[in-house]
Amino acid sequence: MGYSFKNSKGKTYYLHTKDVVLKGGRNQTIYYFAKDERSNSCDLPAGKKIVENEKTGLPFVKSV
Repeated sequence: MGYSFKNSKGKTYYLHTKDVVLKGGRNQTIYYFAKDERSNSCDLPAGKKIVENEKTGLPFVKSV
């Protein structure tokens, strides 16, 4: 089971990760939230924190 976040509106989001290749050929890991838990769910990585968008209530990962 991965990391879950309940926003101020009462909705639960689950943290997921994905490895992508950027245009320059560099690999980067991205983190995103979804309303359902999928096979690529993950725990909150070290050195990161969760911030909620005040208008929409959507969470996102930010470096500490």
